[in-house]
Amino acid sequence: MGLGHSDTGMMAEDVVFTLMATGQEYRGREGASQMFEYFYRAAFDARAESSKLVVADGIAVFEGDFVGEHIGEFAGIPATNRSVRVPLCVVYDLENDEIKRGRIYFELPVLVRQLGLETSS
Repeated sequence: MGLGHSDTGMMAEDVVFTLMATGQEYRGREGASQMFEYFYRAAFDARAESSKLVVADGIAVFEGDFVGEHIGEFAGIPATNRSVRVPLCVVYDLENDEIKRGRIYFELPVLVRQLGLETSS
């Protein structure tokens, strides 16, 4: 699941993850863990498939896809049991070999379309 998503031990105690599409923030290891549990186990049965991971001094970038099945309520939408594959990018700020901040770029319009909820314009 990207860089350390399943292992909160790689995260700083005061880590902050931000969903860039909404501005919603998840703070601390517990907050980050709850967010990932919700996205990857409760609302979806999913995993992140990496296509690229670049790590440099103080920064890492994960690019890939969020892949799985919509199994629970998400943003007020009941489970559709549809398969999804959504482009995903996470930019990490690293400090002392830990994730200090993560900025999550998740293609919500792609997800909405795959869940069959696209409205006509």
